[in-house]
Amino acid sequence: MASWYGPPYNRRRGANGEIYDQNAMTAAHRTLPLNSMVRVTNLSTGHVAMVRITDRGPFVEDRIVDLSLAAARAVDVWQPGTAEVKLEVLSAPAPIAQGGRWCVQIGAFHRESEARKLKEKLQDRYETANVIQFTGPTGEWVRIRPEGDDKRVAEEVAGKTHVKEGGVFLVRLD
Repeated sequence: MASWYGPPYNRRRGANGEIYDQNAMTAAHRTLPLNSMVRVTNLSTGHVAMVRITDRGPFVEDRIVDLSLAAARAVDVWQPGTAEVKLEVLSAPAPIAQGGRWCVQIGAFHRESEARKLKEKLQDRYETANVIQFTGPTGEWVRIRPEGDDKRVAEEVAGKTHVKEGGVFLVRLD
């Protein structure tokens, strides 16, 4: 499933360091290397768009990609909000299946106190990891960065971590 994102993300810095432009042909994906080029095909309409992965997300369980507003319009995701799509990686600046720097994204919170409470709990549980809390475009976010940003360790942490609200997502940092 694909969805799309615009405000409140528009004109904010994306994960690749660029300012996000909702009118550019870009997308967010949790695990593809940043700046990968991807062909997105809407399985219902057959419409196709080429996008560059510039950000991380979507942080919703059943979604694989968040399209910019322009890309969502191009593949008929904009008005329905979501659509079933096929993704094809055309090029990637780094190997997809190996390497990379990894972390675990755990929810986004409206209140800073909730994020801080979760961060403290996770710090006690994962003493060798770097647990960070930061302000994202939609609130306070918490991430666990395992020692060395190791993918295998991040996968183990993601598999063992459960929260009442929001989700737990494996995220590639590069």
